[in-house]
Amino acid sequence: MNVSSVAEMRALDREAIESFGIPEDLLMENAGEAACAVLGREVGVAGKSFVIVCGVGNNGGDGFVVARRLHAAKADLKVVVVGDESRLRGAAMKNRQILSRLPIKVDTLKEIGPLAADLAACDVIVDALLGTGLSRPVAGLQREAIERINDSGKTVLSLDVPSGVHGDTGAVMGAAVWADLTITFGLPKRGNLLWPGFGHCGSLYVSPLSFPPSMIEAAGLQVAVNAPLPLPPRNPQGHKGTFGDALFIAGAGSYYGAPYLAAMSFLKAGGGYARLAAPVSMTPFLANKGPEIVFAPQRETPAGSIGLGNKAALLDLAERVDFVVLGPGLSLDTESQQLVRELAAELTKPLLIDGDGITAVGGEPSALANRQAPTILTPHTGEMARLTGRSVNEVESDRIAIVQETAARFGAFVVLKGAHSLIATPDDGQVFINLSGNSGMATPGAGDVLTGAIAAMSGLGLTIPEAVCMGVFVHGVAGDLGVAETGPDGVVASDILQMLSAVMRQARGGGPWAERYTGPQIV
Repeated sequence: MNVSSVAEMRALDREAIESFGIPEDLLMENAGEAACAVLGREVGVAGKSFVIVCGVGNNGGDGFVVARRLHAAKADLKVVVVGDESRLRGAAMKNRQILSRLPIKVDTLKEIGPLAADLAACDVIVDALLGTGLSRPVAGLQREAIERINDSGKTVLSLDVPSGVHGDTGAVMGAAVWADLTITFGLPKRGNLLWPGFGHCGSLYVSPLSFPPSMIEAAGLQVAVNAPLPLPPRNPQGHKGTFGDALFIAGAGSYYGAPYLAAMSFLKAGGGYARLAAPVSMTPFLANKGPEIVFAPQRETPAGSIGLGNKAALLDLAERVDFVVLGPGLSLDTESQQLVRELAAELTKPLLIDGDGITAVGGEPSALANRQAPTILTPHTGEMARLTGRSVNEVESDRIAIVQETAARFGAFVVLKGAHSLIATPDDGQVFINLSGNSGMATPGAGDVLTGAIAAMSGLGLTIPEAVCMGVFVHGVAGDLGVAETGPDGVVASDILQMLSAVMRQARGGGPWAERYTGPQIV
């Protein structure tokens, strides 16, 4: 499912009006109809009382349509307008004028007290206060209205985005409605799917209005939901080499978990042959925990990390595999960091760089400049800040733009990890928003499990772009299963690792195993 920015949706609205002759009035009517359909499905209309809180933009106009349609269904309702009604324009003004001819109670809010009383007396609130055009923090009566809605304890349906959520970034602009239901129009907006906005939406629906599908498909939208992909059939006569041969260059004196989790994740997700190049002193301990892994012990630096003198042997070993993972738990030792940069520049196989490897190439982007094979970077927010020279707050403020820029700069697929991870492709600026996963996965080692899952998807026969997307997806689902077992405060990376096998069984089993992650329900 494609996802639009606020500007892209405005352009689509204009195109629908100007090129296809679909009037603004009809688009607004369709929006109100879709909102009423969600109300009818989720809370019912008969016997319920509604308060519709409207602003003075098009979002308020949608609310006026909802009011008229609920009145036609004989619902008990009241409309409260927050703002100067002289600012109403176009279809919103027309629909306000229609209400003035109907026996519908409409109040213009002057102070917050009456709204609190109205909300206390109703069953359902329709939030049509602020739309996607919000660009500054909410203040005054609008903020007070949002706070009263949140304090009411009533069921809330928000139109397009919950009021106070930034339509592009999902940021809360001072205060935002906590909706139980959100119906967004045309396409989901980025702010509907990015945290914290996603958390404010409740159950999310989308109405395509009456946009021709050809118009949306031709719009060149660069953001979409990361949907699960079908896995290639598993060869019944295959051997371990058939399902991928991956080399993990990982580990240092204090980091025993990272190399184990990465290599074992590859095997749990269906990969065939996991080779682990780790410091020689830790290899016996890792072998005791993961006897299925094939080890290539490496000479160590005095700090217990992999030394630069191993470079030639590692390059030779890498030529015999299909995929290389570089960096989990490798340490910030100067010699090991230099090894990462030199290997990244010379390896000829698809390469995933994670953890300490990202720190190494971030300080010297030229290490990736001449690579011919695909490169994948999997930074968390802090690592992305170091890669880009920005602050963590700057990264968080516009994650989509940052991940697009970074993919183009490094010529790499970039996975920006976090709540609803983002995946960017290097050539066309495409970004996928991944809807699986949860904050309980913010735990040491979870990223190492991700590296193995991506490598495994490549070993199973997916292309590199597909492997990145599917690896991120199954890793998130495994995290969700892990949290379901332990609770969000108790999940650890080994729980996520163990759940990978269950996720792969679901993926192989067919059927609607991942419906909850494919985007908003269409109405």
